[in-house]
Amino acid sequence: MTELNPNKLTVEFSDTVTKTAPIVGRKYTLTHSDATADLFLNVSRSYAYEKLTEKRDEVLGEWVKFNQAYFFHVYVLVNGGQFDPQTAQVREQVFRRELPLALKAIRYGDRSLFETFPTLIHSPIVIFFQSFPCSTKELWGTFFDFAIE
Repeated sequence: MTELNPNKLTVEFSDTVTKTAPIVGRKYTLTHSDATADLFLNVSRSYAYEKLTEKRDEVLGEWVKFNQAYFFHVYVLVNGGQFDPQTAQVREQVFRRELPLALKAIRYGDRSLFETFPTLIHSPIVIFFQSFPCSTKELWGTFFDFAIE
C-alpha cells in the first residue's frame, strides 16, 4: 500500500455540506487519476456520480446512525454484472490493497469533522463489496486504524 501524500489529495465540499456538518447524510466520492496518482475527494449530500468513470474504481462512503452509534459505510463495485468473474476477482484484490489508502484519504480530507467530533474516530467501518448476485460486507476496524504517519 502506498502512503497518503496530502499534497496529492484535492478535497471539495459541496451541496451545503461544511467541514463540520452534517454527519448523517454526508456522502463521500473518492476518485483518482491513474496518470498522476492524484486523489479527488468530494464531500456532499449526494454522491458525485458525474465524477465516476467507466472503470468504476471509485470508493463511495457515508455516515449512518443506528441505535445512537455512528457507522461509516463504504461501497465498492467489484462486479455489477459488467465484468467477467476473472476480472471481478482482480478488481476485488485491487480494492482490498488500495482501501487502506482510500480510508486514510477520507480521514485526512475530512479531518475537521474528526476534530469537531473526536468520537467518530472510533466508529466502525463497514465495507460493502458489491458483486451481483452475491455481495459481501466486512468490518474493517475504525478510522483510528487509518491515521497518516
